[in-house]
Amino acid sequence: MKVGDVRVVDSHVHAWELSRRAQPWIDPAAMPMLARDHPITELTDELIHNDVSTAVLVQVLNDPAETDDYLWAARNSMIAGVVGWVDLLDSSLPDRLDRLSDHPSGSRLLGIRHQALAEPDPAEWLRRAAEGKRLRELGDRGLVFDLMFRPEHLEVVDGVVQMHPGAVFVLDHAGKPPIANGWASADARHWADQIRVLAGHENLSCKLSGLTTMADLDHWQVIDLISFVDHLFACFGADRLIFGSDWPVSLRAGSYEQTLRAVRTLVTTLSPTEQAAVLGGNAERIYAIGESSKL
Repeated sequence: MKVGDVRVVDSHVHAWELSRRAQPWIDPAAMPMLARDHPITELTDELIHNDVSTAVLVQVLNDPAETDDYLWAARNSMIAGVVGWVDLLDSSLPDRLDRLSDHPSGSRLLGIRHQALAEPDPAEWLRRAAEGKRLRELGDRGLVFDLMFRPEHLEVVDGVVQMHPGAVFVLDHAGKPPIANGWASADARHWADQIRVLAGHENLSCKLSGLTTMADLDHWQVIDLISFVDHLFACFGADRLIFGSDWPVSLRAGSYEQTLRAVRTLVTTLSPTEQAAVLGGNAERIYAIGESSKL
């Protein structure tokens, strides 16, 4: 399936059923649209309705049971694969990865993410995870490491990415730019400076995901995102930027259709080849979607 003549791959989606597994990070008062089940069936309906070819399920919780659920869900033809969770600080990390490879859908594991923002000190957690051979182990197995951090952590992210040139990293949600504060804000300048440094590492790519929820949730317009996205293109180029919707978290700022339309508008200045890369080709290449040699 395609939007126009471009194959679209959504590199960042989630799913949950609250009766099966609680999501303690959801504030029902502030996030009423998230405080309900968002099952795989709803996700696939959204993908089909919006002519999106496939999607990557990305872990929400630091919980191996969720990764197991996601790997079973990856048997659905609309799911390209899974960015799951494993305890990177566990001394038996190789054994844990081996067990994931033995899962009936083990070949669908594309990467690993730790919800570092749930840690008391996200930067310190990343420093510890970067010690020894942990991240090298992921790289050796062809697994991408998704990085979920805020602007204040990006200096540490830079050091870790530089330490592990053989690993493949993807920065989720573009490092959470302070879009609601405006491009002229001091916070935006800090984020932009950090992104410029990070983009110097060829083993790091960046997701155009979660941007609308970094803007004014109720009143954002595409124009609010343009300067931030232009900076990302100037730094990473079209070959290291990846579309992701962050559904259903993105529902806080609008429908799936609105999120996809915003990204498609933001890439209209690119060539057709570049648009195809950002909307799908880069995700397929960076996550090695379709390869069966993982783990």
